[in-house]
Amino acid sequence: MSIPAACLFDLDGLLLDTEPLHAQAWREAAGQFSLELSEGDLLHLRGRRRVDCVALVRSWIAGRTGLPAPSDESLLAVQQPIARRLMPCARPVQGAQALVARCQTLGVPMALVTSSASEAVAFKCAPHPWLNVIDFRVMGDDPELALGKPAPDPFLLAARRLKVSPADCWAFEDSQAGALSASLAGCQVLVLVAPGLGCDDYPDGVRCFRSLQEVELGVGT
Repeated sequence: MSIPAACLFDLDGLLLDTEPLHAQAWREAAGQFSLELSEGDLLHLRGRRRVDCVALVRSWIAGRTGLPAPSDESLLAVQQPIARRLMPCARPVQGAQALVARCQTLGVPMALVTSSASEAVAFKCAPHPWLNVIDFRVMGDDPELALGKPAPDPFLLAARRLKVSPADCWAFEDSQAGALSASLAGCQVLVLVAPGLGCDDYPDGVRCFRSLQEVELGVGT
């Protein structure tokens, strides 16, 4: 199929190059609690909801430092100001604007499927008006969302709102958690391979790309 029923886009690391900034924020925040996050830790956090990241980092602090885990509020009080300072620096991922514009030209319905909460999405997207054409959005704090990525719920909810079958959707992801989520939902998964990973690090059956410019949408129709 050269034109899908819908395109479901992750945000962080897929459309906007925010993942290095998120990693820096979590690394600096964890350091305030005597925890040094490894590259593997940061990859494990990638693509997950804030509440799930907080739970993981708190468990690592308690399990590795010998210190009591901070409260969610205490950890976020350190991490969030760092993240908000960094996020305005995020640039579009190469090829992202052209891909979204191509969907619009072809009339392909689009949805944003992100683990970021609504407030964070608004803050990140504000400098990028080209994202406003993606009308449907499933965010990490969506009241209809039971579980976040890597559970299939976010992509199932997006497909339901667009009134299409998940099997007929192209789901674009960069994180392992997000790719697993989309795969479990039954979507056709297109992965922008994250730095430090290979296609073998993602679920079986995904299509891997090193650049969004490689994606052929509507070719041959």
